[in-house]
Amino acid sequence: MPVNLPLSMALAMSLASPLVQQQGEETFVPVEQVRYDYAEVLRVQPVEQVITTGVVERRCTEQGKCRQVRVPKELRQTIGYDVDYTYRGSKYRSRLAQDPGRRVRIRIGITPMVSNRGRR
Repeated sequence: MPVNLPLSMALAMSLASPLVQQQGEETFVPVEQVRYDYAEVLRVQPVEQVITTGVVERRCTEQGKCRQVRVPKELRQTIGYDVDYTYRGSKYRSRLAQDPGRRVRIRIGITPMVSNRGRR
């Protein structure tokens, strides 16, 4: 018996579970459910990049003889932050571009595992 659905409901159902054709069999691929929350930051450690270059300087002796000398110079640049944080009793680590402060916003995505094997 055919079921008549309003167009908006049929569209919503098609977006919720996209249909994929695989070797003559139809498979529904579940859509990821996403929400956002905050986690407590435990530790933030800057990650630095060290660049060593040589700078040419003029050096003179007490007798007045001068010469050009290459002097090594180190440049340190912060390229990110290793952030340790906890969410619901589990600890995590991520490298972020900025220091997040006391809390870090996290994305939680849940998708059922789809197996190519038969149902269990």
